[in-house]
Amino acid sequence: MLLALLALAFVALVLALPGCLQAWASWREKHGVRRRARRVERVTLHDPGRERRAEQRARELLRSCVNEEEWEMYRDLGFIKVDGKLADGAPRRDGGAGGDEGEAPYAYLIYPHKPIVAYVPKTRRLLSEYCVEFPDLTRAISHSRLPDSDDVLAKWMALTGDERNLIRKANMHLPGRQIDPARVRRDLWRLAEWERQRRGSGSYEARRR
Repeated sequence: MLLALLALAFVALVLALPGCLQAWASWREKHGVRRRARRVERVTLHDPGRERRAEQRARELLRSCVNEEEWEMYRDLGFIKVDGKLADGAPRRDGGAGGDEGEAPYAYLIYPHKPIVAYVPKTRRLLSEYCVEFPDLTRAISHSRLPDSDDVLAKWMALTGDERNLIRKANMHLPGRQIDPARVRRDLWRLAEWERQRRGSGSYEARRR
C-alpha cells in the first residue's frame, strides 16, 4: 500500500514538473525585465547630459513665451518678477500697500522649484509664500521634477493667466517658511540694481517708446 502511494506521488510530481518549470521560467523572465527596466531608469535619471538637454530645451521654450525683459531677468538673476493685478490686492497683508502711480501695489518673484514670493515693491516688504507644484508629465528628467526653466514657465503661465485661481489653490505661508527672507531681500536689492542699470543702458521700456 505504501509503495503504491509513493508511486502515485512520483507520477503526479513528474506530470506537474513541466508546468512548474514553465511557471518558474515565466516568473524569472518577468522579474528580469523589471530589474533591467529599473537599472535602465536609474542610469537614465542620473544622466547629466539628459538633464542638461532637457534644461536647454526648457530655457528655449521659456524665452519664446515671456517678454524680453523677463527673459533677461531670469537669465541674469535666476528669477522672474511678475506684477500683481488683482483689483482688491488679495495677497497683501499690510493693510493696503499701495504703490506710486503706475507702480503695482504688490508683485511676485518666481523661483525654480521654490514657492512664489509676494512682496510690496515700494517698501520691499515680504507678504507671503505660495507653494505650488507642477509635475513633469513628460518625464523629461524624472517622474515628478520639471527642469528648472519649465517649472518657472509653468508658474509664470498660471500666475499671468489666472492669478486669483493660483493664489486660491496654492498653500500660503508666512515669509520664511521655505525661503530665507534675507535671501529674498538680497534678491530684491539685486533686482533694483539690475533694473537701474538696464534703464541706464537702453531698457525694454525705453526701446518700446
